[in-house]
Amino acid sequence: MADYKTILYQKQRSGVLITLNRPKELNAMNEELMGELDRALAEAETDPEIRAVIITGAGGAFSVGEDVSGEEPPTAWPYGVPEGTSLNATYNKFRDADRKDILQRQLYRWQYPKPIIAAVSGWCLGAGASLALTCHVTIAADDAVFGQPQVRHAANTDFIWVALVGFKNALRYALTGDHVDAQEALRIRLINQVVPKAELLETCFKFVERIAHVPPETVKINLHISTQGLEMMGLRKAWMLNAELASMARLSKREEFNKKLEDAKKKGGLEAFLKERDAPFQPEPFGPRSRKEK
Repeated sequence: MADYKTILYQKQRSGVLITLNRPKELNAMNEELMGELDRALAEAETDPEIRAVIITGAGGAFSVGEDVSGEEPPTAWPYGVPEGTSLNATYNKFRDADRKDILQRQLYRWQYPKPIIAAVSGWCLGAGASLALTCHVTIAADDAVFGQPQVRHAANTDFIWVALVGFKNALRYALTGDHVDAQEALRIRLINQVVPKAELLETCFKFVERIAHVPPETVKINLHISTQGLEMMGLRKAWMLNAELASMARLSKREEFNKKLEDAKKKGGLEAFLKERDAPFQPEPFGPRSRKEK
């Protein structure tokens, strides 16, 4: 078994529990974590004792998404690109990253020959939500909160929301970055099931054990009937377009919107950035920030 630093890999009960393990950062996804998740899935894929994979997060959160805590070069306005670079170079950088780091990983998980189950508790946002929702099954604790708040600072939605909940419901949350709590996520069919937090992993492992009663070849074929069928209906092409347009979304910064976010991050770090970004959207429609502060 490989040695991992940012995940935990625990074989048990006919499956494996892969835990995103950066709890101090609320399991924000950096390149090291994503690379180790790739390696862990590859390891589980070739292990005949593992019939299904469960992905969860340590410390009470699934993942707050892409790690944006690092320092960024100053922005050249009004174009919204890093100083000393060009619009074309920045676009190519974003496009290559979206193709390699997002699309290829997404398609690998989607075509995975064993069921991948997301066990979601707490925050599940941005890239974390994309990870959870592109798993084959998504089971949420009653404290789970989904969302795409990255759209608020000029970034893209993920077409998986449209594939799961339909055009109208997907746009309701893609255009604002608003939160979706567990019950609303179940209502719009974003997820499969909501359970008490204390029962989350037990519920997932009971499902794994039921899967293990079916021949692995049968499970693999029936997974492919579903996933490949959706690809034939256009999901792969939609994701490819998603990767292209994602680069444009990241270049859609405007000085009147984004400069104050950049200034807030310089002065007060990530916490100040998030407070400045999300303040106009409070209270959220669902979840722990759905009530006005007194």
